[in-house]
Amino acid sequence: MVLYPHICRIAHDIILEGFSEKVIQPGVTTTEDVVWWYREKIKELKLDTWFHPSVSIQRNEPDAIFTKRPQPVVIMPGDLLHVDFGITYLRLNTDTQQHAYILRSGETEAPEYLKKALSQGNKLQDILTGNFAIGKTGNQILADSRKQAISQGLTPSIYTHPIGYHGHAAGTTIGQWDMQNGVPHTGDYSLHSNTAYSIELNVTTQITEWKKEIQIKLEEDGFFDEAGNFRYIDGRQTEFIVIPKVSAAHK
Repeated sequence: MVLYPHICRIAHDIILEGFSEKVIQPGVTTTEDVVWWYREKIKELKLDTWFHPSVSIQRNEPDAIFTKRPQPVVIMPGDLLHVDFGITYLRLNTDTQQHAYILRSGETEAPEYLKKALSQGNKLQDILTGNFAIGKTGNQILADSRKQAISQGLTPSIYTHPIGYHGHAAGTTIGQWDMQNGVPHTGDYSLHSNTAYSIELNVTTQITEWKKEIQIKLEEDGFFDEAGNFRYIDGRQTEFIVIPKVSAAHK
């Protein structure tokens, strides 16, 4: 844990640089361009990755139309971007998913309806980590968290895993994307103190303005300490990264 905050900060910094006007020119840059920038940046820093980074888009148009667009997709103003990214450094692994919003002309921040969707993702994170307790199994934590989230009007999907010397490390599994009622065997392991977890989940939200549902997919690395307290190793995303970045003088 002396090393991990530094490693998670490096991962966050690379994500932020890739999700910036330095890399993305709306109307020109594709999702695959950004993926290759991340891959080249990792090698430039002499780091490794334990999985292939990915960048995807959700936007205000019917999915049936979007899926017919030529691949890779060109990034446009108004797009909601998502990245799944991890590095390996000093034998430790990171696993992070964050979102960015491409500003439209005249905008200085993401629309309120998207901000509300992100806040629901943060709320699910709080519910999940609030159910962490020494001795509870992953399946118990999953069931308690889903029940609590659904009672609060959320549409949750939880697939959290231990992290450390492996991207999916030893320890209890807390759901999988296709196993929301519990995970046999690995979900029955008990939660131990002094362990790290990648808090991976999503919330499905109906966006009236887009006339469809979107998913806020979040993933951040955290530590469950000897006292039974959880903390994010290098914080978590609570606001969208906006592209281009807006200076305080222009807000």
